Amino acid sequence: MAETSNTPHVLKSQANWDALYFYQKSDVIYQLAFAFCDRFIHLYKDRTRDQVIQAARSCKQNIVEGLADGVASTEMQLKLLNVARASLKELREDFEDYIKSRHLQFFISGEPRYADMLNYCRYHNRLSDYEPFFAQWTDEQMCNYAITLCHFIDRMMMSFLKKLEQEFITEGGIKERMHRARTGYRQQQDERLKQLETELPRLKQSLAEAQAEAAKWKAAFENLKQRALKMYYGKEEEIKRLKEQLGEEI
Repeated sequence: MAETSNTPHVLKSQANWDALYFYQKSDVIYQLAFAFCDRFIHLYKDRTRDQVIQAARSCKQNIVEGLADGVASTEMQLKLLNVARASLKELREDFEDYIKSRHLQFFISGEPRYADMLNYCRYHNRLSDYEPFFAQWTDEQMCNYAITLCHFIDRMMMSFLKKLEQEFITEGGIKERMHRARTGYRQQQDERLKQLETELPRLKQSLAEAQAEAAKWKAAFENLKQRALKMYYGKEEEIKRLKEQLGEEI
């Protein structure tokens, strides 16, 4: 029997991570971190360079891996997305340390530049919105924008994780879905078997009635056939006899 729409599914739908704002912003933060390190952190003299780039990459890649693993395992998805958040926090800390160690300024609430930065980061998600500025911003600007993006990504990811948490509570993980799917399938098979077993005697009776009716029609057909043949041969004999009589008279 074909699987019905009521059968529980084991695998979940694949999330389109490129459409998620926190993934789009994570792509921005990775490229921003790379450009920042290329411009402001020495290639060989400062080990922070590799740590910043790897933390940004870990955030983005663990989002992708977590959402991909979510097809089968909500538990693994939650773990990997939280790893992405941990990498994001590490990255934010690196940018904050850079500002502190170089005696630069944090953009603070009440300043026009803070409001502009906050609005821009809130409503712009794609790399193409930020990339033109990577070669123009100062290190102070890049750090502040990076920190703000980290805050937005973290908040978005926490909302997403809360949603996944609720799904996990109500639906369970892969083992629960497998059990429900298998149990549901067996229940459908059992119900179908009972239905067939109930219908079988009725069908058997209908078949017997049809066979009896067919036998009656067969007997009637044979009777009609014999009568038709008798009439045919009788007429044929009569024609032959009349032809012989006409021949004698001539």
